[in-house]
Amino acid sequence: MRRRQFLKLGSAAGATAAVGSLGLTACRDYSYFPLVVSTVNHHRFRVKLVLNAGPQTSSPVLSVDGHSTTGRMVDTKGYAWTFDVDGLGPGTPYELDLTSSNGSPVCDPWTLRTFPAPDSEPERFRLLTYTCAGGVDDPTGVQWLPLRVRRKLLARGLSFEPDAVLAIGDHVYSDQRGVWGPWTQLQQLFSGGLFDRSKPVLGTRNEEVLRRALGQQIADLYGTTMRGVPAFFVQDDHDYTENDWAEPGLQTFPPDEFMRDVAAVTQGMYYPEFLEDDTYPPEFTGGNVEGVSRHFGSFRFGKLIEALIYDCRRFLDNALVGHFLPDYCEDWVVSRLAASDARHVVQVPSTPMGWTAGKWGEWYPDVTQPGGALGVGVPKPYWSEGWLAQHDRLVTAASANTDRRALFVSGDLHATAAGQMISTGTTDLSANPPVCLLAGTLGSGLLGFPSTIRGHVPEVSEAVAVEEWVKPIEKDGFTIVDLTPDALTMSIFVWHPFDGENKIAELAPIEVIEIPRSP
Repeated sequence: MRRRQFLKLGSAAGATAAVGSLGLTACRDYSYFPLVVSTVNHHRFRVKLVLNAGPQTSSPVLSVDGHSTTGRMVDTKGYAWTFDVDGLGPGTPYELDLTSSNGSPVCDPWTLRTFPAPDSEPERFRLLTYTCAGGVDDPTGVQWLPLRVRRKLLARGLSFEPDAVLAIGDHVYSDQRGVWGPWTQLQQLFSGGLFDRSKPVLGTRNEEVLRRALGQQIADLYGTTMRGVPAFFVQDDHDYTENDWAEPGLQTFPPDEFMRDVAAVTQGMYYPEFLEDDTYPPEFTGGNVEGVSRHFGSFRFGKLIEALIYDCRRFLDNALVGHFLPDYCEDWVVSRLAASDARHVVQVPSTPMGWTAGKWGEWYPDVTQPGGALGVGVPKPYWSEGWLAQHDRLVTAASANTDRRALFVSGDLHATAAGQMISTGTTDLSANPPVCLLAGTLGSGLLGFPSTIRGHVPEVSEAVAVEEWVKPIEKDGFTIVDLTPDALTMSIFVWHPFDGENKIAELAPIEVIEIPRSP
């Protein structure tokens, strides 16, 4: 492992111009403008559009290099639309234009590029990644960062011209039960009303509640600023409107019918699903005609990177021999680790690898002990040994491929950290230690960090041995991951309100870690 200076792709002026050119929303109040988020593979685009100005009775039109396509309405009111365009060429830039059904422009035209062909050999790939971007606008910055600050952090990340954006979980916060339920329901009441958990989301008043209480957390953050950068969103606990919480009479996961419904509708309206890939088992797409997967997926950038992304909450089983991932997903991950011809295979679990905050729904058994420290002496209530057993199988499989270093990128803990896992339990991983990265939180307020909520800064779990290159930092920020055929580089950016908002535009990495691809 080597440290070096951060490699910029262009001048600061050029990077800023690139962000400014993303559209007419860049300098206006996001509350009055649409959400446009895109994802791609090497032959297909999928674009999400949410109109804030009012519903459409007929479909808006997406033009791709002059060829028009209509969208599919994904709510019942005509606010939210999905566009899907297939049969495109690999590694090709296309000009896109969105107009309403009456022909008026939704936003400025923009360029979106497909990923390179799977058998191509690109020389570089750059990823912008972060977690916990959700939360209503909080001008005080106490619970969540004000939206204006989150937008500035996001703009700084985008100024480095990433090839893709990876947002890892907690895109929204609106807990219905558990310790945070009363507080977030009060916020929900003022922002859009209360959910009726006995009714479905679409076609009931719940749909309007979701659009106002949850939709604003996504649409008012992103607007159209990311429409030209492929985005990949994986869900975590709060995206199901619950914190992972366990006490007598209440374990918030596995998700019940309402939680599954609200997570599916939020994803369907606001951020793209994972595009079908011929490596997926049939359970991923469930035979749907759109060829998309909601909870598990991947993306590939030529032979340079294959990313395996998985939601650890949807199928969580807290029986004694439980799991976070169903067998078919675990089998897929393990098979891709062995069979992929990509130079780098990156795993993206929504729940962190390496560190713990003593939460219930973690891979690890650590919990607050009678003296106040984290440990395993007193067992964690309602925790499943099967979760750690599945963790051990995944990290062992990642370490077993000695041709390349494994990388886990995860979020959830409202912190930034980096290191390498030397062992798990009695399994020695030192011959090829998996690299672990906590990507950094984009929206945590002063009281939103683990040390405030739980009394602990995240620590390495007693179930594993991790060499920490960057110990957990409770500040907001993001990480830029650069991949070349022979190395991966992590550039870590953090910011605290005491640093001043004026510093965000010139934010530099506090640590740059370069790791050779070969162990």
